[in-house]
Amino acid sequence: MTLFEPGEGTSPPRAEAPGANAPLAVRMRPRSLDEVVGQQHLLGRGSPLRRLVEGDAPLSLILWGPPGTGKTTLATIVSSATNRRFVQLSALSAGVKDVRGVIDDAKRELSYSGRQTVLFIDEIHRFSKTQQDSLLNAVEARTVTLVAATTENPFFSIVSPLLSRSLLLTLEPLTDADIDALVNRALADERGYGGALQLAPDARGHLLRIAGGDARRALTALEAAGGSAMAAGADVIDLATLEQAVDTAAVRYDRDGDQHYDVISAFIKSIRGSDVDAALHYLARMIEAGEDARFIARRLVVHASEDIGLADPTALLAATAAAQAVALIGMPEARINLAQATIHLALAPKSNAVIVAIDEALADVRGGLAGSVPPALRDAHYAGAAKLAHGQSYRYPHNDPAGVLAQQYAPDELIERTYYRPGSHGAERAVAERAAVLRRIVRGQAGTSGGRNSSETDPPNR
Repeated sequence: MTLFEPGEGTSPPRAEAPGANAPLAVRMRPRSLDEVVGQQHLLGRGSPLRRLVEGDAPLSLILWGPPGTGKTTLATIVSSATNRRFVQLSALSAGVKDVRGVIDDAKRELSYSGRQTVLFIDEIHRFSKTQQDSLLNAVEARTVTLVAATTENPFFSIVSPLLSRSLLLTLEPLTDADIDALVNRALADERGYGGALQLAPDARGHLLRIAGGDARRALTALEAAGGSAMAAGADVIDLATLEQAVDTAAVRYDRDGDQHYDVISAFIKSIRGSDVDAALHYLARMIEAGEDARFIARRLVVHASEDIGLADPTALLAATAAAQAVALIGMPEARINLAQATIHLALAPKSNAVIVAIDEALADVRGGLAGSVPPALRDAHYAGAAKLAHGQSYRYPHNDPAGVLAQQYAPDELIERTYYRPGSHGAERAVAERAAVLRRIVRGQAGTSGGRNSSETDPPNR
């Protein structure tokens, strides 16, 4: 347990500066909200976070976001910018006894001095339900102001009563521009290298890629490379020094250039060509280069319908689930979900019948081949529709024993038009057989289906 009590003063006090031997990421931690980079959606005037920092809103907060986005930084700023007592617990080591001890101390402090206690719990998702429940009464009574940090979805990892008593703030991954600003600050600021080191352009690009929106990772890599450069008597961190320091080879991949398009093209074409190993190689290249996982997931979702379709109806489910996992879990864990979807799609039987069908239909519509909706299918729910004979001859398929009957659905100009032509691979073989049977029945090419014209007894038009 860590206890920090800011001093008195007319201006907001600041946390004690870390020593020279502290990690660069700690030394460069912002000391006020004005120094925070990114998360501007949380820092506006009158926002709950700013009100808490300025001391007039004892709100309990849950900070949810990926690693290295500023959760601990914001909690530290709360401690240093208010005259509240600050206590920090780690869910990795603290138990219910520790939580209750903090609450008891907070009650005494509130009774004797009127000073409130801010309790910061890092990795709160690692607390058990019992441990989280032990906070409820104190948070409800505002005996403590809880500031909790989590990288996991709080709707799954935090008990509902605690979640309902707190304000949930979502932190976004830092952009490359945000990380670049932090790197520049570390190179120029006296807390960092004070201008003694520079970063070569190609090394900077590689550093931004391997950071992946994580400020801590970027500054840790910069510190390792900076130490290597100074040990060698150099004042510039080049790409080779950075690679050697972080033990991560620079992938020749420009997210905004030709390599971006070439690699994603090769990725999709490898899946389409059913080469699972090549597909995994290109996936690994994109992940290692820091490609946006959401972009990869979106391409998988599109590919599942474009090149597989109903040949494997589960392909779209797998791709969509991977995209949801990326949003829910984030990187690096979501690499596993992306790999599973990639393997599924690469090994699946292939069919482009879906994209061919919709594109041919769109071409006809854009070419003016549309026509009027048949009267039987028109909306019959408004006054006067009966006078126009809308919906009167509609036949309700559910009243037919086979569930399908002869009836014109397409406009006159498109009666014989066929867009969807299933292939013969995978599950689409059975789909092709069923589609052919249904077309013959619907178009009246197989005689009557045994049904009756039930327009008089059908339910209202739907």
